[in-house]
Amino acid sequence: MSLNCQTRTVTGQDLARNGSTTRAPWEDGRTVLKPSTPTRKPKSPKPENAITIAVSSRVLFNMEKEQQIYEQQGMEEYIKYQVEHEAEPFSPGPAFSFVKALEAVNTQLRELYPESEELFDVVLMTNNHAYVGLRLINTINHHQLFIERFCMTGGNSSIGYLKAYHTNLYLSADPVKVREALEEGIAAATMFTPEKMKEVSETQLRVAFDGDAVLFSDESERIFKAHGLDKFFEHEKAHENKPLDHGPLKGFLEALGKLQKKFYGKGQRMDCPIRTYLVTARSAASSGTRALKTLRSWGLEIDEALFLAGAPKGPMLEKIRPHIFFDDQMFHVAGAAELGTVACHVPYGIAQRAAQKKQIKDKEGSSTPK
Repeated sequence: MSLNCQTRTVTGQDLARNGSTTRAPWEDGRTVLKPSTPTRKPKSPKPENAITIAVSSRVLFNMEKEQQIYEQQGMEEYIKYQVEHEAEPFSPGPAFSFVKALEAVNTQLRELYPESEELFDVVLMTNNHAYVGLRLINTINHHQLFIERFCMTGGNSSIGYLKAYHTNLYLSADPVKVREALEEGIAAATMFTPEKMKEVSETQLRVAFDGDAVLFSDESERIFKAHGLDKFFEHEKAHENKPLDHGPLKGFLEALGKLQKKFYGKGQRMDCPIRTYLVTARSAASSGTRALKTLRSWGLEIDEALFLAGAPKGPMLEKIRPHIFFDDQMFHVAGAAELGTVACHVPYGIAQRAAQKKQIKDKEGSSTPK
């Protein structure tokens, strides 16, 4: 598999810039819009009360053409192009359906708890210059998204602003920024675009997580890498009553669980508009016990737990049709994307260091005179 983390299109073989996504006619970026500012919108929650999801403009919208202009012709031509086309909306990107699902949950929460500010709040994070922000604003209004908070940094990194926004999850197309966010203790993932995205629910938010190095620490993964599968099973059996330490996305699962309980409190457990999934390569009988006991020790529920015993995750995710799936291994991210799932890479734990060492070794080998 050839990986290019600067792009967002994933196939089973590689990540390619020229991947195409089938879109409905209303999503066509060539549609000309009339800039408008809707006046009747619900009030934004205070950041300290909200569950803040920070998304980059390149995952919320399809900006591949604009990105190529920037890379090939430079900043000035990029700004010129954006201004000249600011009345043309961008088409949806891989995070679009996820954000729409967040808004659908908010609508139901406001009906049940009119005064509550425990809601999802989406912040658009972009290193675009504010001079080109009008096109983003016009696009958001065109697609009727409720996004009031923007962070346009004019070429500087936006990572320093994430904590100020009380960010619970950061999604970006840039793996470097994602790693920086993780190093700051912020849940983050690199989002990729399948060539053809599966249709997903418009009324129920579905979020799927890998276990080790995503929800949990990479403790067990370290045992497996160092000593093999048999020692891994022995270790998990010996420690099944000792909870695993937390991984980078535990906090986001906690936030989802907090909102789920608000629906449960109104008798909507079976009709809850949020559903969570654990999709792990662990085996149920030999290593699944520790995973479930860890979640219980944290006071967290997971709606569905799928133990695949090393089988590919893509086919199972195709059935679940989550809005978003998190995994620490690109093999599973690519496999999920190949079958239409919007998948995110969490560059955390020992598997990332092993992958980086391999990349360095391969690079050195390719540069060695033959």
